[in-house]
Amino acid sequence: MNQRPFTVLCLASYEKGEDLIRECKQQGCTVILVTIEKLKDAETWPRDCIDEFFVMPDPDLTKQPDITYAISYLARTRKIDCLIALDEFDIEVAAALREHLRVPGMGDTTARYFRDKLAMRVQAKDSGLLVPEFSRVVNHDELREFMERVPPPWVLKPRTSASAIGIKKIQQPNDLWKALDELGDQQSFHVLEQFVPGEIYHVDSIISENEVVFANVQKYGSPPMAVMHDGGIFTSYGVPRDSADEQALQAANREIIKAFKMVRGVTHAEFIKGRADGKFYFLEIASRVGGAFINDVVKAARGINLWREWARVEITRRDAEPYLLPEVKHDYAGIIISLARQESPDLSGYTDPEIVFRLNKKHHAGLVVESPDPSRVQLLLDSYTERYYQDFHTSAPPPDKPTA
Repeated sequence: MNQRPFTVLCLASYEKGEDLIRECKQQGCTVILVTIEKLKDAETWPRDCIDEFFVMPDPDLTKQPDITYAISYLARTRKIDCLIALDEFDIEVAAALREHLRVPGMGDTTARYFRDKLAMRVQAKDSGLLVPEFSRVVNHDELREFMERVPPPWVLKPRTSASAIGIKKIQQPNDLWKALDELGDQQSFHVLEQFVPGEIYHVDSIISENEVVFANVQKYGSPPMAVMHDGGIFTSYGVPRDSADEQALQAANREIIKAFKMVRGVTHAEFIKGRADGKFYFLEIASRVGGAFINDVVKAARGINLWREWARVEITRRDAEPYLLPEVKHDYAGIIISLARQESPDLSGYTDPEIVFRLNKKHHAGLVVESPDPSRVQLLLDSYTERYYQDFHTSAPPPDKPTA
């Protein structure tokens, strides 16, 4: 065993990843956290598990060459063994830093597959996987050909955003040209794709040495885009295991991981089941733990903490030992979250014994339920959705950019 502590450097533009940090420390690692000025006093950072804490003055960690200078300076006196991006928006800079410092892990090319929606679609299509029809937003003749060939509506998406932020539904060509005029030089950083009506699913995975060692399949109650833009209530719940849909999504997820050359880590992939043909189309994938408290749902249903297992997968390189997945539960879980009119919504009236987690976040009402019966989980979420509209629900305009 290597006698020098294995040093993990974590990049965090947002306040998350506390369990990953704790697991790294528990595994005997030296932990360095680099975050931004406004998060330096965040209460949730596990300070007792962080050996060194550094702050960048810029609003984010992506400003070049500042971040490369800063991390290279740290590396003069510290041997960095592992570099982890805790948030979606740190993935590219982490990849660039690995390339620059020659630290093992995902490099620039692979990171593109997990951040750039155009790169995702090209690679998936070239690998024989089903994706919605799409066009890069570069050559205007290509866009005209696309709109003549693919019936509307279409969706104009930022290539490197997250969730449903910045997405616009396009009903006719004039709407597209107007949107592109507004974007100006930023238009090539978007992708135009066919809008496929259907139900959205997500698969949350752990990958070790190119193999999917764990994957949990869930279905959104309403598409995240509809929730964000129409102000609905967010729900997600487990798909019955060994059902036709679950098996198809497990297989599609494995194909994506293989096509995108993921070596180790965690992923959150989304698929849509087309209403017209019943086929599953790949939408997008991220090399991170899913947002919207998905980790708490997976932990309730399967007993797997994705943040902690991500740390363990990365650390296996230290001693060249194989990753061993902990014992997995076989229950089902679901989550319901809504913006709330109240600053501290009172959830005391929700008393079902299946409730295993209550969200503590200002102006948000959230619950996680767990049961061995998937239909019971869905029944509870359906009943809570009706009650939430009366008890808590409010809405806000969708953000133009991510907020911490």
